[in-house]
Amino acid sequence: MLELKNISFSAETEDGKIKDILKDVSLTIDERFVAITGPNGGGKSTLAKVIAGLITPTSGRILLDGEDITELSITERARRGVSFAFQQPVRFKGITVQDLITIAAGRRLSITEACEYLSEVGLCARDYIKREVNASLSGGELKRIEIATVLARGTKLSVFDEPEAGIDLWSFNNLIKVFENMYEKKGGSILIISHQERILNIADKIVVIAGGELKKIGTKDEILPELMSASGSFACSTLSEKIV
Repeated sequence: MLELKNISFSAETEDGKIKDILKDVSLTIDERFVAITGPNGGGKSTLAKVIAGLITPTSGRILLDGEDITELSITERARRGVSFAFQQPVRFKGITVQDLITIAAGRRLSITEACEYLSEVGLCARDYIKREVNASLSGGELKRIEIATVLARGTKLSVFDEPEAGIDLWSFNNLIKVFENMYEKKGGSILIISHQERILNIADKIVVIAGGELKKIGTKDEILPELMSASGSFACSTLSEKIV
């Protein structure tokens, strides 16, 4: 279980002013699948980075299964069971997909075992296992390979920062199927930062953040209707006006 207690984060702007990006956010995550959504610039990705350990909050505490991890680095948090997937997955010239999955697993894997993780994310293993994790892979392929590494790690908490960013519709449709399969098969909690309705629709709990503050929290049946525009389409750009 992850507990955020009164998390705030401030940063200095280019003109030397201090901007409050997160403001006193308190949240408990113990469900299987939690989605955090809200308007652009509302603090979603900053919160994901705070949870992962990429940045340290200005104030507040972070507890993982009762242990205070606020001051721990991303590496130390990874050892305790936190995985983080970036909006744009990192490319590694000279490292094969098999190498990457083996490193993520933290143990020697057979080709068969590594291939099983690729199969779980809908990739034909024989086409990918020996390929380098470089520019020859599409955004959608990289996203699914990154998810395969998260599956190989088998962590308590898996954080995905806008996994739909930069991929085409076909890849997005496949990504949804991967997350649905993760929900069925994976232990621990999955936390996704997203403003895609199809991702929010498979979440156990939806958290709305706008202006750096926690605005709403509840089930998809409680929250999604408030996030729909009058025309029935999802409208994140108006969240700060609609959710008050």
